[in-house]
Amino acid sequence: MRRLILLLPLLAACGTPQEQCISSVTRDQRVVEKLIAETQGNLDRGYAMERYTTYEMDWRNCGRPHHKPGTKPAPPRMCWEEIPVTRTRPKAIDLAAEASKLRQLQDKRAQLSRSAQPAIAQCRAQHPE
Repeated sequence: MRRLILLLPLLAACGTPQEQCISSVTRDQRVVEKLIAETQGNLDRGYAMERYTTYEMDWRNCGRPHHKPGTKPAPPRMCWEEIPVTRTRPKAIDLAAEASKLRQLQDKRAQLSRSAQPAIAQCRAQHPE
């Protein structure tokens, strides 16, 4: 999912001018939709999923040490390297507060949808396909 979010700007850049215009005026709607889906998932599960980063040590090839010309090259060196690892864990939530947040997000989605309609119509008028 995270990779898809990172690719969205690239995909939007590949669209037609009309699609790019509509995408830019509905950006906030997409963010609210994502938050609604996350909040609904939390309510369905009864808990949230929290992301956190830990670091693990990994045995990596560090390359070869410098050697003098005409001598046999030294074997590759190995060393420990810290690698960040993102994990998830359950997190307790206040279900009443989460339900209230969901209602507010749904109201915001409806408001954004109403306010985006004139801008979408303008994009279609400016960039007919």
